[in-house]
Amino acid sequence: MPVSATPVDSTLVVLVQTGTDGEGNPVYRSLRYASLKPSATDQDAYDVGAAVAGLVAYPLAEVRRQTLSSLISA
Repeated sequence: MPVSATPVDSTLVVLVQTGTDGEGNPVYRSLRYASLKPSATDQDAYDVGAAVAGLVAYPLAEVRRQTLSSLISA
C-alpha cells in the first residue's frame, strides 16, 4: 500500500563552531529556529541560516533543516 508524505512543520538549525576542546576537537552549538515554512525551498532555508550565522561571533559549520511530515496511506 503506497504512502504519501505531506510536510506540516519545519525547523531551521544553524550549527556554529564555538571553539575546540582539550584534545583539539571542534565544539559546536546549535541555534534552532522553529516554524520555518514547509514550503520554503532548501536554498531559501540555507540562505536564511547563513545570514543568521553572520550575526553571531562564531563561524558557520552547517545549516540543517528538520521537517516533520504527516504520512497518509493512499
